[in-house]
Amino acid sequence: MIINSPARLDLLMAARAEIQSARPLPDSSFYEAKLGGVWKRARKSAGYQHLPPYSMSAFAGLSPTSKEHLKSAPMEYVVGDVGDASRYYETTGTTGRPTPTPRTVEDIVWNASAVADQWETVLSRGDRVLSLLPSDIVPVGDLVTDVCAILDVPCARAYPFATGISDWDRIASVWATYQPTVLFAAPGVFQQMTRLLAQRGVLADLAASVHTVMLLGEVSVPALRRRLGRSWGADVLDASYGSTETGTLAATCPADSLHVLAGSNYFELASDDGIAQLSAGKTGRLVVTPLNLHARPLVRYDTGDEVALRTGCECGNPAMIIEPAGRANDTVEVAGSQVLPRRLEEVVYENADVTGYLVEVDPDQSRARLILERNVGASRDGEDATVGIITEATRRATGVKWEQVVFVNTLPASTKSGASQKSWKRSNVRVTEW
Repeated sequence: MIINSPARLDLLMAARAEIQSARPLPDSSFYEAKLGGVWKRARKSAGYQHLPPYSMSAFAGLSPTSKEHLKSAPMEYVVGDVGDASRYYETTGTTGRPTPTPRTVEDIVWNASAVADQWETVLSRGDRVLSLLPSDIVPVGDLVTDVCAILDVPCARAYPFATGISDWDRIASVWATYQPTVLFAAPGVFQQMTRLLAQRGVLADLAASVHTVMLLGEVSVPALRRRLGRSWGADVLDASYGSTETGTLAATCPADSLHVLAGSNYFELASDDGIAQLSAGKTGRLVVTPLNLHARPLVRYDTGDEVALRTGCECGNPAMIIEPAGRANDTVEVAGSQVLPRRLEEVVYENADVTGYLVEVDPDQSRARLILERNVGASRDGEDATVGIITEATRRATGVKWEQVVFVNTLPASTKSGASQKSWKRSNVRVTEW
């Protein structure tokens, strides 16, 4: 994030001040004024030019913008030209074709400021951040760097799949000098690194400086975070939740809860009973109006994400906690059952000492088997019992009855490279003849 003029510095200071003043929770007048600004900006795009003059009643009567419609015609919702943007991103395409997403300086500053306000509960000026996140096309690597700049925390970037630049040996050498205290990584990448360091016998030495690991960019389940936390002797947190289209919607706290960023988004919940404001104990599909998007304002955007809501976090933050259950398009058919990755991963990492898995299905979808990658140094004595436990737990959680569950020493690297290079469907599920 480049602050190269008084106007940009004023923008950053104004964004931080507004977000902080909206804590702990904004009131109705705050939302009414901010929604009016979004509405006004949105009417400049082809996709929203039909909007009537703004009022809260007009907002409440507006049909949600579906994820499918946005992805089918993404440029209809862009205000101005792509060349007006400060940065250009695209979604990874995990739920379809990639979606072009330009962002202005305003988009970048407001989003980073909102995330910094929440991550400040985890990061401090005494920390040294090492980001193992990609820099190309997707925004997540830039977000971490921007937040560190706002919080005045040193940050080094070293994505291990940047061919010819940051391989594992180079990262280890940087580590020796830099001694990072906080790591940012996609779960697959972090698992791969954990396994490699354990194989080399240096995991304990490198983990000694690290107190927190922030996982983001793809599915992360509590069982996996607990398992990795034990390996590293560190807090492993689900860093954030959101999308390239919307920006960040929720961010973690020291208690590993995803608190909604209420000062920068207006949240609603869609269910069979219609659309209502968020309420603890409810479940439904998340509908959001980001309050500070400029390049592509979105009004009542239906994310397609099924979520559960609760309050009462031990960190003391009164903002609603959001627990994503998965996107409707994340499901994949496995032996006749529709499976969400979160449910399967919770079963795998809760019950087996493994560092990855692969689902193999036959072409007619009648049979499926689960391949598990043994942890480094894991005993094989209990594997038969583990197979029985996972077989039954999978059946209860997903309806899938495995034809076979087997352990292997190594899985393909494609299951480990992170969301920039893979999606769950493309790398953790393989159709093959048996």
